[in-house]
Amino acid sequence: MSQSSVLLSCEAISKAYGLQSLFSGLSFALSEGDRVALVGPNGSGKSTFLKILAGVESPDSGTRAVRRLARIGYVPQDPVFPPEVTVEAVVREALVGDPREDFEKMSQIAITLGRAGFTDFHQPAGTLSGGWQKRLAIASELVKDPAILLMDEPTNHLDVEGILWLEELLRVEPLAYLVISHDRYFLENVATRVLELNRIYPNGLFESEGRYSDFLVKRDEALRNQAACQESLANMVRREIDWLRHGAKARTTKAQARIKEAGRRIQELEEIKTRTVQETAGIDFTSSDRKSKKLLVARQITKTFGDKRILDGVDVMLTPGVRLGLIGPNGSGKTTLLQLLVGKMTPDSGKIERAEDLQIVYFDQNREALDPTLTLKRALVPHGDTVIYRDRPIHVASWARRFLFRTDHLEMPVNRLSGGEQARILIARLMLQPADLLILDEPTNDLDIPTLEVLEESLLDFPGALVLVTHDRFLLDRVSTVLLGLDGTGRGTFFADYAQWEAAQKLATSAPRVVSPKPARREVNRGPRLTSREKREWEE
Repeated sequence: MSQSSVLLSCEAISKAYGLQSLFSGLSFALSEGDRVALVGPNGSGKSTFLKILAGVESPDSGTRAVRRLARIGYVPQDPVFPPEVTVEAVVREALVGDPREDFEKMSQIAITLGRAGFTDFHQPAGTLSGGWQKRLAIASELVKDPAILLMDEPTNHLDVEGILWLEELLRVEPLAYLVISHDRYFLENVATRVLELNRIYPNGLFESEGRYSDFLVKRDEALRNQAACQESLANMVRREIDWLRHGAKARTTKAQARIKEAGRRIQELEEIKTRTVQETAGIDFTSSDRKSKKLLVARQITKTFGDKRILDGVDVMLTPGVRLGLIGPNGSGKTTLLQLLVGKMTPDSGKIERAEDLQIVYFDQNREALDPTLTLKRALVPHGDTVIYRDRPIHVASWARRFLFRTDHLEMPVNRLSGGEQARILIARLMLQPADLLILDEPTNDLDIPTLEVLEESLLDFPGALVLVTHDRFLLDRVSTVLLGLDGTGRGTFFADYAQWEAAQKLATSAPRVVSPKPARREVNRGPRLTSREKREWEE
């Protein structure tokens, strides 16, 4: 890639908050046509790195450069709009200072909002769901016609339909982009180059050309090579330590040099060991070991809000080992169905039968259970200094470390923690409750990929029943034994897996409209009639 095609670059940038260094000496360039994904564990500095590239924050050291006249669009992780301002006004505000004529601006606004799926341009932004607010944030950046688009977790709060819309938009837009995401299917579909920000690498950044699946292969190879180098260095250090212990005498220049080199290697090995320690959250849900065959049966459930029928004759049966995934557009009734199963709502008609003393553990996507004024310690352990997990006491410091919290953060208020850290607190609470049935509503928001992988394994090992709502298609596909697709009109259909559901959606959107002709007044001889078998084949 020639230097002239570089749109945005940074050279040797570093950033720290207090004594904690996020990254140091990072260099990166984004060129025309680049489609880059940025991944890494929570706390590695991905969002801060993106803000520096966007010009929202400044690095502690190093330089940032943007090609002259190249416009940058930046979509933050949690966009905020004035609640009373209309959708159209939000996008119009993004064009303040744009030299185009007013009629050109209005035309561009209408086209951009239409492409984003908006039909009511005068709807107040405050009435939009989280997914539609994310669409609005993306639209307000696209209307500027940027050369570079930087997006931080754009799939958060989007339903599957919204994620597919975003994938198609990125496929056809003639711009370079860098996107942070933990959605592995999304990464596979939109990225042709992947960066991982992680301290386990010597320079803090690993880069791979190709799709996300190619990145996984190359990263594993790099880590194996790194581990082999570490083992080789460890063997050399052991020999040097043995030599030093057997009375090495620094009387000659050669001996002095060897002692100095041994010290350098010992220090290098310690730095590698410190850098390459990879921590993962210890997620493991507790089952009640109930022997009942039927845990919950819901028959012909209906629920209406105002004039809208949310659920219309939906059936659900949950037995131990069943992992039911719910999928459908925003507003199709996924959360409503969960709250009906939990008992937070009652159906308008139909019947829900629960096993006697059924123990249900419910993860609420709104995370209302967390008091923001609590300290981390009290959020994890309401009373005292220990929790009882699987009949044994665990000290709060050890329990916090299991979920990747540092001991010196125990007195930090919950409202100062990131979304991913708050999600880990709720998961820690759930693990303390024995469950027959786990009901999880968007548990993956803000979780990094290593934590998602641990969550997957825990859910696969859970012997009870599970009902899962998530926009993470990889998790949904891997964990679920069956999918219930809600279509937005109240009806539900069961599917074997995500691929079958997606094929059904494509078939529904591509099927031509069939107009029934009026019956003929008299029969016309059109040749030999079809047999019953031929009719079935023709209809199929």
